[in-house]
Amino acid sequence: MREFEELVAEAEAVSVEGWDFSWLEGRATEERPSWGYQRAMGERLARVGAALDIQTGGGEVLAGVPKLPPVMAATESWPPNVAKATALLHPLGAVVVADADEPPLPFADAAFDLVTSRHPVTVWWEEIARVLQPGGTYFSQQVGPASVFELVEYFLGPQPEDVRRARHPEDARRAAEAAGLEVVDLRAESLRTEFFDIGAVVYFLRKVVWMVPGFSVEQYRDRLRELDEEIRREGSFVAHTTRFLIEGRKPDRGVQWGI
Repeated sequence: MREFEELVAEAEAVSVEGWDFSWLEGRATEERPSWGYQRAMGERLARVGAALDIQTGGGEVLAGVPKLPPVMAATESWPPNVAKATALLHPLGAVVVADADEPPLPFADAAFDLVTSRHPVTVWWEEIARVLQPGGTYFSQQVGPASVFELVEYFLGPQPEDVRRARHPEDARRAAEAAGLEVVDLRAESLRTEFFDIGAVVYFLRKVVWMVPGFSVEQYRDRLRELDEEIRREGSFVAHTTRFLIEGRKPDRGVQWGI
């Protein structure tokens, strides 16, 4: 394995734009959820006339489905990702809208048959329900509670229980139902994640910025050196990613009105 300084310098210099983690190939691994989100999303997109993908990142997941519906929109808030998603998705017939990720969504009521989102940072349930047509579906894979917290707590120390429980799938169920959606599927899994060199850790923390807020190599250099020694000794650093799948349906008007 290369020396600490070389690995860290390389990981500091590489671009972290978009939501493509291919730079980690051979340097880190993460188990995938059994439900196969992109495949399942693609199946749903192929059956609808109008869809919205919220917080699309660089558009990589959406661009990977076999067929987009006739009307396909995506939102993204981070300017570098907006540019990347636009370049990737426009040739496929999807429009990318720069959105601040705050209510309201820049779309009319009942505009979409399907709303999707992979790993949203925030979820505005009332807005999702508003832009869905009656009978429409929200389909999302989300980060669950205490995800990769072995790594988070390595740098930040033990976290309070309320922080560890944040993003619990049952909280998502309650919020969806409060917005008027019927939750038809909710599944959660804990997945083994391994980092095989310190560069992979630096890259991950630079890209997933909410894990260790304000992370920089300069601030955490001593702790990174300790972790580098542990990885060399143990062969990897093991953490656990948590993911959940939620699917909610907006009731038909006939159901709402008792018809």
